[in-house]
Formats: sequence, C-alpha cells, structure tokens
Amino acid sequence: MGLLERCQELFNTPNLYEVLGINKDATETEIRRSYYKVSLKVHPDRAPEDPLATQKFQVLGKLYAVLSDKEQRAVYDEQGVVDEESDVLSQDRCWEDYWRLLFPKITVQDILEFEKKYKGSDEERQDVIKLYVQHQGNMDAITASVLCCSQEDEPRLCSMIQAAIESGDVEAFPAFTRESDKKKKARRKRADRERQEAEEMQKEMGLGDQDDSLVAMLQQRQKSREQNFNGFLSDLEAKYAKKSGKSQKAKRGKK
Repeated sequence: MGLLERCQELFNTPNLYEVLGINKDATETEIRRSYYKVSLKVHPDRAPEDPLATQKFQVLGKLYAVLSDKEQRAVYDEQGVVDEESDVLSQDRCWEDYWRLLFPKITVQDILEFEKKYKGSDEERQDVIKLYVQHQGNMDAITASVLCCSQEDEPRLCSMIQAAIESGDVEAFPAFTRESDKKKKARRKRADRERQEAEEMQKEMGLGDQDDSLVAMLQQRQKSREQNFNGFLSDLEAKYAKKSGKSQKAKRGKK
C-alpha cells in the first residue's frame, strides 16, 4: 500500500497537507512545525493506548520526508502522486532515529508548561478552527486531533467554534450544529473508558493518586527504558522546548 493510501487509512485523508493541518502553500518552516505537532500526538511513547500509533508515526515520517524534499514535493504538488520508488521513501530508514535528528531534547516540565500556555491561547483557537473546517464540524475527529485535549476541554472548544460561526468566520456545518445527543454520549463514554485505562496504568506502575501522576508516569517510563532508549522526553520538538541552538538536519537520499 502506497503512502497516500496509508494516509487515507490512518488519518482519513490522502492529502499530505491535510494530514498536517496546513495548506498547500505552507512554507518549509510551517511544514516542519506542523509535523512536530502531529507526530507528538501519535508518538508510540506518547499514545500507548493507540494500537495504531507506531504505524501513524512511521507514515508521518515518510510524509514529512516527501514534503521536506523540494523535488518530491514539486512532483506531489503538480501531479498529486508520490514516487514510492524514490530514495526518500524506498531506503531502509528508522523513522524514530530520523525524528530524533530533528528534535532537540526537552524535559517533562517543558511539556507541562507548554500545555499550560497553549490552552486558552490564540494559537489553540486557530488550531481548533482549522480542524473544525478540515473535518467539517465532526467533533469526534476534532477532539481526537486537538493538542492537549481531554473530555473536560470539549465545552470550551465548542464555545470557540460557536463564536467563530456566529462571527461569520466559518461555516455552520450540520455535523457540529446538529450533532445528536447519542453521538455526544458515545464520545463521553469513550473518554471515560480511556481515563479508566490510564488510571489502571498508574496503579500498575505504583503511582497511586499522586498529584504529579503525569510527570511520574513519564519519568517512570523513561527510567525503564533509559538503557536502550532515552524515552520520549528526550525527543520532542523545539516548539515545546526552549529554542536553543540549531537542530540537526537529516540526510536525504540521492535521486
């Protein structure tokens, strides 16, 4: 199965730009930044409850490799196809190592501070509205895609969207304005189930009811893997960390 088909299967769209939530005229910086945000959500260590996380992460790596290569991007923009035989995609590459080359190290505190600043910010609002338009008001897809989102955030996100509709900034999609109570309840039920699974994970790890359970969970996960893999804490992107120094650039295969 080709890259575009995999994007359709895992992200519900074959459009590489839509997967990243950006437009076709996005700059290299915007592409890279969006790749960071989406890959953060599906990193296998960040989303252990998602059985498809690893596959999504690998597909995102290939997607970014295509859009960050000027020749490959030009072919895709002009013809809407991806050269599956190109060195960019055909070479045997470890996409996690590739990701680490791009991302500087950060700490748990960096992540938590980012979430605190991001929620309620203008950037969050812009991201939510983009997702609303991209998914045509489908709140299942929107809540699954918004960064740092939990069930408790849904009323706040809906308020942002409703305000944008009332101001005329976006169209009033029926999927949002006429969403059934049954669908809303199903979404809450899924969220409750995921929360219970997370609590069970905390108990299994011996974390109990610590106030800093998220920090403790991440630190515990890092400690258990530090001999072979420095945990996802060492590999997240500059946007969520202090931007100090230049990040390394991954080598591209020859055409």
